Amino acid sequence: MKKRPNIIIFNPDEMRYDAMSHMGNPAAETPFLDEFAGKDAVSFRNAYCQNSVCVPSRCSFFTGLYPHVHGHRTMSSLLHPGESNLFSELRENGYYVWMNDRNDLFAGQIEGWAESNADEIYYCGQVKPAPRAVNRQGERNADVYSHFNGKLGTDESGRNYTSDDEAVDAAIKKIRGWEKEQPLCMFLGLNYPHVPYQIEEPYFSAIDRSKLPERIRYEDCIGKSKMLELIHEYEQMEEYSETEWNELRAVYLAMCKKVDEQFDKLCRELKKAGMYEDSLIIFLSDHGDYTGDYSVTEKSQNSFEDCVVRVPLLIKPPVWEKTDPGISDAMTELVDFYATVMDYADIKPQRTQFGISLRPVIEDRRNENRKYVFCEGGRLPEEKHCDEFHVSGPNGPSEKFAYWPKMKAQTDDEAHAKATMIRSTEFKYVSRILGSDEFYDLRKDPQEKHNCIHEKCYETEIIKMQIALMKWMQETADVVPYELDSRFTPEMLWNKVKRMCPKGKEGEVWQKIKSGVTLGQLMMYMQTIRAEKTE
Repeated sequence: MKKRPNIIIFNPDEMRYDAMSHMGNPAAETPFLDEFAGKDAVSFRNAYCQNSVCVPSRCSFFTGLYPHVHGHRTMSSLLHPGESNLFSELRENGYYVWMNDRNDLFAGQIEGWAESNADEIYYCGQVKPAPRAVNRQGERNADVYSHFNGKLGTDESGRNYTSDDEAVDAAIKKIRGWEKEQPLCMFLGLNYPHVPYQIEEPYFSAIDRSKLPERIRYEDCIGKSKMLELIHEYEQMEEYSETEWNELRAVYLAMCKKVDEQFDKLCRELKKAGMYEDSLIIFLSDHGDYTGDYSVTEKSQNSFEDCVVRVPLLIKPPVWEKTDPGISDAMTELVDFYATVMDYADIKPQRTQFGISLRPVIEDRRNENRKYVFCEGGRLPEEKHCDEFHVSGPNGPSEKFAYWPKMKAQTDDEAHAKATMIRSTEFKYVSRILGSDEFYDLRKDPQEKHNCIHEKCYETEIIKMQIALMKWMQETADVVPYELDSRFTPEMLWNKVKRMCPKGKEGEVWQKIKSGVTLGQLMMYMQTIRAEKTE
């Protein structure tokens, strides 16, 4: 039997692709990820998530399905029993699945469901909590809505030991004690660099503020989505000075630097345990973060700027597989993660899936993968507003709640309407069921500042992308299980043939029925035994 690799999945939350130095950000500090991409892994420059918030994105890339296929479009629509996923399929094929309790994947109200997808789940909260953030909220609304806390305190040992640190150390403990014959699938889902923007020393001071690239200002944009317009209006971040924006952006990059060190720490332990070379190691984020671009913070559910839908994706195959380390420009979707893992694990999915294995690109970075990538989000007007954080009261969420601007914007049916992005290397088109569509010429406007949807010179390209979007929706509208169903119960089949069954052959025919034959096969069999009886 072909040797199967260990599968190590390292999944930070809300990390944008350009938070890594090797993606061209001069202020980013990610030395291990840069080295990992240069020596052992392929880093995908153009990797896109299929939804810009956590749960829908994870339900997508852990199944190889788009969010619209089974309606996983909100933070409250998770996987249910009967929905096969990467973890359940790996377990069924002999993998030992270890994960921490940060996965945003399985419906929590169903008793035993999350546990059935893993051999072992590590629940954080077993150690003393880290020092809390200093309350930096001032009198301005921006001080609340920025999600900015700044510098964290440290404990007596000089650390701010978070649940992420605890999960990484638990994974390391598992690696050090690993003695099983079966292959290991290890999933580490982190909270960082998700908001609030906060970090302790020495990370806080590690980012050179003078190297930060220029921020994309909302004031310089024309024709952006109504969702982005409302979030910008409600957040009131124009109260922020450029110095304050730079501090927020630097803290975010410092959080990413800590993620880089945690990933390095895990990989060093895999090397010490002799498991690094035998492992398929994947580093990916579920979505990105505005971090001040377009003069807003955090993310949006149906506005698809690259900073929120373009993500890190780095893949190192086991040593016996061919690898062409470095940066790939191939257009890639996170659904391809599922297909790639299944390919290297040599496991056939149980039903239709829409990912494309990245093995050919990993073997030769000159290979292409996709012409278009897609992302989707939003809701129908009659659907319940996605109250993502379940904060309610007689007058709705408090305006002193950090997520109030986004939640307020999501109550607007037009702003929160279903939308789908299609992107090529040159153009981006966003189709909306309500409000104005968007089109960007990325050759001239890579920062997506000027919506060209009404410009006649782009009419042909817009129609071409609309047709491609329609065909994609047709191709991905549903899934078919590979195991086919019978149209009849055994009793139904028996009643169809019992009058033509030769005497003495009843038991033989019943056994044939119980073996799972189709009606056509059964009728042919009946003809055979009746002919034998006649002879």
